[in-house]
Amino acid sequence: MDFLDRNIDFKALLKFSNISPSTRQHLKQVYASFALSLLVAAAGAYVNVVFRFLQGSFMSFAGSLGMMLWLMMTPHSRETEKKRLGILAGFAFFSGIGLGPALNLCLAVDPSIIPTAFLATAVIFTCFSLSALYAQRRTYLYLGGVLMSVMSLLLLSGLVNIFIGSTILLKFHLYVGLLVMCGFVLFDTQLIIEKVEHGDKDYVWHCVDLFLDFIAIFRKIMVILAMNEKEKKKERK
Repeated sequence: MDFLDRNIDFKALLKFSNISPSTRQHLKQVYASFALSLLVAAAGAYVNVVFRFLQGSFMSFAGSLGMMLWLMMTPHSRETEKKRLGILAGFAFFSGIGLGPALNLCLAVDPSIIPTAFLATAVIFTCFSLSALYAQRRTYLYLGGVLMSVMSLLLLSGLVNIFIGSTILLKFHLYVGLLVMCGFVLFDTQLIIEKVEHGDKDYVWHCVDLFLDFIAIFRKIMVILAMNEKEKKKERK
């Protein structure tokens, strides 16, 4: 058939005509650092679950916050590049440790939830990232104000739910929060492009933005799947 004889240029799928060559090179550095951060975070999660290292969530939070502040206070330059990558690795490691409680919950309910949640997160993150990269510049930057407003609403609902313990409110927080974080992938990706176009070449900090989005989506999907599995088990009894 004719369509089988056509030559398909798969390289064309990776060409973003609205992004300058220098920005594309910068994005390669961002996503390379992002991939490294995920590997280090996975190591941190493994250490936490298997060896029970820093089981207290406050310690992991304090560690990741400290690393983030250290990274913020270390200026971006060629001289500090390796140092900042090391700090990024430390931040990713503590962030991975912070996933321990959610991972333990999934292991108690059904261990298969973890790879399923990771695969779903990878697919969602990839799809929304590509949507932002292929879209016209600044298309999704308007989302910033909307996303922050919804985040404020979710924070308020989360504080209220501490006292009332509503399952419905918890599900609302999880599902809406998941949608918000997907929106942040669109927003942060295009914001990074705009920052680079205006001279901001700090790819390490840009990596942090995307890394936080990925971790938040992964955490929420794990909890959602664990809750749904628990409900299914209750119905079977």
